[in-house]
Amino acid sequence: MKKNDLFCKDDSVLRVIHVQENRIMVIDCVKCTMPVWMNPTDMCGYVEYAEEKYYSDANFVVVDDTCIRTKDKTIMHERYAMVTAILPFVADEKIRSVAISKVAEQYEVSKQSVRSYLCRYLAFNHIQSLLPQKKSDDRELTQDEKNIRWSLNKFFYNKNRNSLKTAYTLMLKEKYCDEEGNLLEEYPSYYQYRYFYRKHRKLQNYYISREGLSAYQRDFRPLVGGNIQAFAPCPGVGMIDGTICDIYLVDDAGRLVGRPLLVTCVDAFSGMCMGYALTWEGGVYALRNLMLNVVTDKVEHCRNHGIDISPHEWCNNQLPYKLVSDQGSEYICDTFSQLVELGVQITNLPPYRPELKSWAELLFRLLQDNYKKHLRSKGIIEVDYQERGSHDYRKDACLTMEQFEKIVIHCILYHNSKRSNDNFPYTEEMLDAEVPPYSTEIWKWGLEHYGVRLLDVTPEQIILTLLPRTIGRFTRQGLKVNGLRYYNDGFTELYLCGGEAEVAYNPDDVSAVWLIEDGKYIRFELIDVRFDGKSFDAVEELKQKQRQISKDAKEYSLQAEIQLARNIETVANMVKPSGKVSTKGIRDNRSKEQKKQHIDYVRKVGAEDGLE
Repeated sequence: MKKNDLFCKDDSVLRVIHVQENRIMVIDCVKCTMPVWMNPTDMCGYVEYAEEKYYSDANFVVVDDTCIRTKDKTIMHERYAMVTAILPFVADEKIRSVAISKVAEQYEVSKQSVRSYLCRYLAFNHIQSLLPQKKSDDRELTQDEKNIRWSLNKFFYNKNRNSLKTAYTLMLKEKYCDEEGNLLEEYPSYYQYRYFYRKHRKLQNYYISREGLSAYQRDFRPLVGGNIQAFAPCPGVGMIDGTICDIYLVDDAGRLVGRPLLVTCVDAFSGMCMGYALTWEGGVYALRNLMLNVVTDKVEHCRNHGIDISPHEWCNNQLPYKLVSDQGSEYICDTFSQLVELGVQITNLPPYRPELKSWAELLFRLLQDNYKKHLRSKGIIEVDYQERGSHDYRKDACLTMEQFEKIVIHCILYHNSKRSNDNFPYTEEMLDAEVPPYSTEIWKWGLEHYGVRLLDVTPEQIILTLLPRTIGRFTRQGLKVNGLRYYNDGFTELYLCGGEAEVAYNPDDVSAVWLIEDGKYIRFELIDVRFDGKSFDAVEELKQKQRQISKDAKEYSLQAEIQLARNIETVANMVKPSGKVSTKGIRDNRSKEQKKQHIDYVRKVGAEDGLE
């Protein structure tokens, strides 16, 4: 028998701590009590016990030090320092007790805690036995705890957003009252209720159950998105988004119109605004305006608004090769997806993920921050506009759309070529090249070093591609589209054979449609010229009026048809067939009747009007 040997008997496991001539010191490894001296004869019936077997039975696993958390490792070594200060005095009970008191005072822990660390270390003879033990709550819940859990799920974690106190009261009403509604003698206190809630609370469940999944995704979930350049390694990834501007505008006559819609396309690599659309009308109409502005010569565009710029201040007139948008209705419709025909890749982001198009969100904030401070008392909406008794900012409106658009252009020019992007993630190559921190300069550097990832597209291609489409049918009367007929001289065989075809049309003018064939747009002219130049809505309105007129006349026409049948029957009933008509001499009879019925109209009319 020697030091650290293990012996077992039934459910008892002893480890030898010290060995002297006539006695040994052992520790009970199961109970983990303080070591005691005993006679060797008391070990009768104990057999040797392997260290590995003991570790396995005690569920003690020795792990690699690299797998231990730094915090836990610090605690382990601190406890080991306490134990090592006592180990030399373990054999002497009095000195050991004094050493435990001094260690407890030095480390500001209880003496019982020091004894616990010492016994655990002696039992397992391994430093990792001093690691913090993970608390397990595998016990079965009491009936009170089950009732608390039930009430939290029913009254607290729901859209009613009851307070914790209200949920507690409702639990008492449902679970701890007799048939007459009187509170029972024994029931959990509110402090027990609150303790259980705080112990088992999960904030994700709290936000989703009380605020809803949409609100959680938008306002509460962790924002752990990666760098924006992860999916924009070079210029040419356009982020599209729209917002209602915080300003009221008037028309040319000074009448209040409302708040305009601003839609922008921002390059994800550099943050440069590639184009914008400022309109009163949203949907596909605003999207079409935006795409046209993206491919427009910006120098000429600014000149049309009375602003002279140099090309480097706004140096884009090409379409990005990739467009990133949210789940807006205009971005997930078929019309928007038609841009893929021009070589554009379209990516629709998941709902409520604004950080994935952070450049577009940042641009809106910067633009509005730039012009708001200079347009106060001119229709700008302040943060208190929805509060009771706040000022009616509609009465301050004085800017027209044209004037406000000039302001927006100036703000975009500042953002593109003069605002410093202090937080831009520079690469080593950009630092070596000393690229100025302006969006246009970063844009141009990216084009030179990463290649051109832009598409040369004409405004005509944009317009035709973004036209809505439908199915037209070839007939002998021409190509029928939306109830109207169209023609083109080169499609005689299709008029005769019939068939369907995909057709693009302009909702604002029915004068022509375009047959889509092998990627080409073939123009067909309107046959019904009375509708020339009108919109489809106007044509439908005219047809509706015509249908209403026909409907109103239908009853009169039906009554006239009935009267006609009566008149015919009256005349026909005046004679009856004799059945004795001869079939001979028909030609002579016809000749006699012609002479009898013949009238000289010149003599007749002349006699009446004095022509003779």
